[in-house]
Amino acid sequence: MTTPETSRYVRLRVELVIEVDDSGALTGAALERIADDEFMPDDERTHAQSAVREEEAEALAYLVDPFDLVSQVPGIELAQASWSCEQIEYDPDSADWELDIDEDEVDGYEPGPDGYPLLENDRGVEGDGDTGR
Repeated sequence: MTTPETSRYVRLRVELVIEVDDSGALTGAALERIADDEFMPDDERTHAQSAVREEEAEALAYLVDPFDLVSQVPGIELAQASWSCEQIEYDPDSADWELDIDEDEVDGYEPGPDGYPLLENDRGVEGDGDTGR
């Protein structure tokens, strides 16, 4: 019996909402990162510094690096990454901010009472770690 060929690539999607409670610290850290980047051309550095001073989202984008998120995970190599930051209006009590889980995208899962997908064991499916719920 042969196993079907599966892709070695996995797309990891992460969405975060960040509250900036110290704009000066955020901007300062981003400006320091830009200043320390020895490979950044001077004209690009000037543009980056200006953008970071004007918008907190730009500062955050210079500080967050997807490689840092996965660099310590054994058995993987980052193949490609892209990310962006934007200023948003946020109301945690609004229905607009509930988790966006598309049941068709999460094959084999169903949403639990909190909106997160239930794992098979959460549905009482037999196997290791069966919760019996």
